[in-house]
Amino acid sequence: MSAHPFSIANFRAYWLARLATTLGQMGMVIVIGWQVYDIARETMGVKAAAFQLGLIGVAQFLPLLLLTLFAGWVADRIDRRWVARGALLLEVFCAAALAWLTWTNTITLGALFAIAALLGVARAFASPALQALAPNLVPAAVLPTAIAMSSIAWQSGSIVGPALGGYLYAIEHWLAYAVSAGLFAFALVMLMLITPVPRAASATKRNPWQQMIDGLSYVRHNRLVLGAISLDLFAVLLGGATAMLPVYARDILHIGASGLGHLRAAPAVGAVAMAALLSWKPIKTNVGPKMLIGVGAFGIGTIVFGLAAPVLTSVLGPSATGSDFAPAVLVSLAALFVLGAADMVSVYIRQSLIQLYTPDEMRGRVGAVSTLFISGSNEMGEAESGFLAALIGPVAAVVVGGIGAILVTGAWAKLFPELMRARTFDTPEALQETAIEEKAA
Repeated sequence: MSAHPFSIANFRAYWLARLATTLGQMGMVIVIGWQVYDIARETMGVKAAAFQLGLIGVAQFLPLLLLTLFAGWVADRIDRRWVARGALLLEVFCAAALAWLTWTNTITLGALFAIAALLGVARAFASPALQALAPNLVPAAVLPTAIAMSSIAWQSGSIVGPALGGYLYAIEHWLAYAVSAGLFAFALVMLMLITPVPRAASATKRNPWQQMIDGLSYVRHNRLVLGAISLDLFAVLLGGATAMLPVYARDILHIGASGLGHLRAAPAVGAVAMAALLSWKPIKTNVGPKMLIGVGAFGIGTIVFGLAAPVLTSVLGPSATGSDFAPAVLVSLAALFVLGAADMVSVYIRQSLIQLYTPDEMRGRVGAVSTLFISGSNEMGEAESGFLAALIGPVAAVVVGGIGAILVTGAWAKLFPELMRARTFDTPEALQETAIEEKAA
């Protein structure tokens, strides 16, 4: 029987670092979004302020776009632990700078955009390094369980982080950033505890640029990996409801900054519940079809969230919103819960397929491409939602995005039949070895 990932000291340190990092990041992101929208609303209307939320997504995405290939190459050539540690140092600086600017009441939109871009730089290096490091810490047999446990750390941080950031911001605006800086420092300490791990040898005689584009080439030619990554890209790119949460909290549901924390945490509550279920009862069969079903359910949850407030307000009047227990707020939270649980199914299957199908010497570069696609779906999804909301309004933008996610799911089932045929996490090589062993027996 395989050991549980938590029985491995290196993985425990990694898991705590992942949890602390996510707490800090989510606590900051929710406050950055609130400050951007709040400052913009002082001089702009709802649609113009929503446009600023779109721009903040672009500010975080551009560093990833520019640095992805280089960051992946670095993760495959340099000790992945030190790459992640360096990125965390940059995040400590960003959080401390925002705490200082907020405390001295000198925070501006320009400062928020500049530091958001620096956070994008940190993520460009941290994500591929940490993704590639995880499989080095556990045996391959327990990697899907380790991915589920890692997702629990990320989603738990996503639950507590937004609420923590919102509540700390309500006490003292600068406090949310100061606590994030402390969490990043703790995560750095945990990464320092991870001992050296075995690494596959990488090609050192080839041109560095050729090595950098190997990740893109691998993803392009492995249609199962390409289909899994691009499905997430386009589905979440279109269904970026989370970008509109500050708008919904302030101007549609009327529940303020603390209510924003609840809205931001709801998808993560659903995701961590699903991750806990998957860590106890992992998906083993029909993995491709189940991933497609999860993305489709994500789109449905997005549509229900978008329509809950306007529909219930038209039926019940103003009493449908305005408090944490108002009907529209409760339905919105439930829809976000389902949205998060469905997304977790997709994340679990996609990450397992990518990690198990990718050779270790290429995991940093493939992880960097995956990070670019994921960030493209998240940050650029936020930008798309913000820009679309500026044109047609936030409610219509959310609903159209949910419909788009469902249409993409159907299209990908046709364009990538490899997804429909993916029944287990076993690679073709592993299946062939098993068949040979059974035949020999």
